[in-house]
Amino acid sequence: MPRYALMISMLVLAGLCAGCVNSLSRKTPMLELHTRSMELEPGTEKEAGKYRPASKTVHWAPKKTALVICDMWDRHWCKGAEERVGEMAPAMNGLVETARELGVQIVHAPSTCVDFYKDTPQRKRSIKASYVKAPIRLSTRERWGTAWCWPQDEREPAMPIDDSDMGCDCKEKCEIVPPWTRQIKTLDIREPDVITDNGQEIYNLLAEGGIDNVILMGVHLNMCVLGRPFAIRQMVNVGKNVLLIRDMTDTMYNSEKKPFVNHFRGTDLVVEHVEKYWCPTIESTDFTGKPPFRFREDPLNPKK
Repeated sequence: MPRYALMISMLVLAGLCAGCVNSLSRKTPMLELHTRSMELEPGTEKEAGKYRPASKTVHWAPKKTALVICDMWDRHWCKGAEERVGEMAPAMNGLVETARELGVQIVHAPSTCVDFYKDTPQRKRSIKASYVKAPIRLSTRERWGTAWCWPQDEREPAMPIDDSDMGCDCKEKCEIVPPWTRQIKTLDIREPDVITDNGQEIYNLLAEGGIDNVILMGVHLNMCVLGRPFAIRQMVNVGKNVLLIRDMTDTMYNSEKKPFVNHFRGTDLVVEHVEKYWCPTIESTDFTGKPPFRFREDPLNPKK
């Protein structure tokens, strides 16, 4: 073999070997999530209620993570709630786009509206996922059109806000007549997303995808984001690692009810309830790199 040909062959071989080494050493990017929870202060009992914030950084594989969007409907019986959903949706959609590009499984869960999407591949994929038995009996008792995971007295006390009036904070109280028909159009549904509001379906999907980590966002935290069959209580109970995005949620709370704080402080109190008794939280910043989302009327909004 001519000398120059031998040299070329050796260079090509060296390049191939280097490529193999680089390929083997290359790692799948992980999600770096900065969590916050509320832990009991040392030496205090749970009943004493002395908690302090605790921070922890976790790293999750995107392919083993699902992002669930709860009840971001096109309409709501409470006009104030509907306006806040519309305000939050663009920022949420940007987060979803980033998560999808990273390989996170996006789950759209507009409760009682999934039939709107019956002919879509995203809905069909949820229905066709193979049955997998959950480690516990999934919720079956119905509330507001789906199975419901009710508060667990042995785990959590009553909510820190009084939502007994259903939480409408409008000056003229709205009539409770559900007007929603689909998820708000601002949130894009793309491939390979899925659509479901069913506890067994989502468990099947998670098992099929080998997904152990579930991140929740949407509305409303004191109701559906905790209680729906795809939401916090059930996901924790079936053994998933669960996080809430605390600046991508809202509550149904009327500030004229206890504890008589503004609407946004009421939401903060429910976030703290979740951090104490259910799961840690993160901010949207972990996905977007932008400051946390704040509603226009929130006194803590720096743009206000």
